Amino acid sequence: MHEMSLAEGVLQVIEQQARQQAFARVLSVRLEIGRLAGVEVEAMRFCFDAVTRDSVAQGATLIIDEPEGQAWCMPCGRSVPLPERGSACPHCGGWQLQPTGGTELRITELEVE
Repeated sequence: MHEMSLAEGVLQVIEQQARQQAFARVLSVRLEIGRLAGVEVEAMRFCFDAVTRDSVAQGATLIIDEPEGQAWCMPCGRSVPLPERGSACPHCGGWQLQPTGGTELRITELEVE
């Protein structure tokens, strides 16, 4: 389950920011996890709860935004929605798609005290 290592990475960033900005507690964390990122959202929630025990983020609310996938279709030269990896272009049926959005995993907001 790679979500555990991802959650640990998120906690490392939070702890680094806590040292740099001198906050004592995190109330909420907002993550952006694109639908093409290959992250199981419920597993990430479980892992986040596990790794944040006894940390500045213990008990923090985890808010996850899931932006849709986007891709550039090489055959028809369009930006198209991509519901999942391996889907064909909805316009031309082509398979040569380069993901351009929905692959991200990032912290977008921390509410702290």
